[in-house]
Amino acid sequence: MSKVDHNKQQKRNSLLDSAFSLFIRNGFSKTSISDIVNAAGVAKGTFYLYFKDKYDIRNHLISHKASQVFLAAYTELQKHEDIVDFEDQVLFIIDNILNQFSENHSLVMLISKHLSWGFFTNSLIETPDKDVPAVYTIYQELLAKSSHTYRDPELMMYMILELVSGVSYNTILYEQPLPLEKIKEPLYKVLRSIFRQYRVEG
Repeated sequence: MSKVDHNKQQKRNSLLDSAFSLFIRNGFSKTSISDIVNAAGVAKGTFYLYFKDKYDIRNHLISHKASQVFLAAYTELQKHEDIVDFEDQVLFIIDNILNQFSENHSLVMLISKHLSWGFFTNSLIETPDKDVPAVYTIYQELLAKSSHTYRDPELMMYMILELVSGVSYNTILYEQPLPLEKIKEPLYKVLRSIFRQYRVEG
């Protein structure tokens, strides 16, 4: 990455980080573009080089944070060479993401309500860095190495993400109906049943 590109990336990331802090602290509706650029220490015109409006930066922020969370989980997975089964790999990544969320409720509030089809189709295609593979690409690579073939693998992942998103939000933030650690076992059993339903046998 050239110095110019690096500086552009730094400014964009500074705007995203400032927006994240302000959205969490003050709320989306009470945060202005002026607030964001002032916190980032850049000119207002710089904002419009990267984002169309406040809604656009929120959407990019969700994509940015979601990709960071997934890639952190995937990086941890790579340390476990003994986990070679596709389904075990996906469950490891999900478990790691849920643990990240449990340690940072701000991420849950920002991402979890959007952690479904938009996460899979939009944010997963984006990359936080040009040298880092897109999350969707990683998913396809894991799938290609699987010992099973799955019909409609994108629909399968949609079902899984919808379930995990719906279960995790109240569980992590309010421990309802159960704390996260107690709900993991029944949740993962259901996820394994989804995998089985989408396997192509024979």
